[in-house]
Amino acid sequence: MTAPVRLSDAPDWRYLLREFHDHYRALSSGGSKPIRTHQRNVRARITSLVRANPEIAPTEPTPKPVTAHLRRALDRGRAASGGSFIRAIDAVAHTLEWQYGYDKVSAGLANKYAFAEFAGPRGPVRSHDLILGLVLFAPGCIYPAHAHEGITESYVCLSGATSENDAGVYGPGSLIFNAPGHMHRITVSDREPSLLAWAWEGSREALQSQKMVFSRPRAGRPSAR
Repeated sequence: MTAPVRLSDAPDWRYLLREFHDHYRALSSGGSKPIRTHQRNVRARITSLVRANPEIAPTEPTPKPVTAHLRRALDRGRAASGGSFIRAIDAVAHTLEWQYGYDKVSAGLANKYAFAEFAGPRGPVRSHDLILGLVLFAPGCIYPAHAHEGITESYVCLSGATSENDAGVYGPGSLIFNAPGHMHRITVSDREPSLLAWAWEGSREALQSQKMVFSRPRAGRPSAR
């Protein structure tokens, strides 16, 4: 019987985890205590994950329509501030299982969005205390309002430009922070795709059972799900 491949035997995945760790150390919190705490928690959970040396679970490479934009997003990211992060992603890009994460996705969104989990309950690097991954948006994507109960979320923009809740524009090197239950809607520049790394931290139960559901307007207001 072939021995399972562990993280210590998979340098490409170790380097990718290191890039996540180093970015969450180097990026400024902007003086925000909740963001600083989240960054510290993400780093601590990555450190614990590496020490645990989990098995690397085989995944079936699964493209989606939006992955036709991945090469462009990676190329643009190399020219920005996250070159080493992009190179680490490129080393495993051919193995990624791209997903939607929703039971129902409109045809328009299915062509303009997908995510790939690196580490987590269903990722190749098995983790029960942290989820790390990538989300890719095609130019002009509108990602509907949604929220995550019990999950603290952040995005690091690696290429392209996005806006969240029309409250600002985030380019390469920016960090977007969403507290648990915070409703957020993402829009993307019409000219270029956008590639973001993301991290979720929360209880094991919340990470394992999180169901992604878009909000539905009620009496003129969106409802958090």
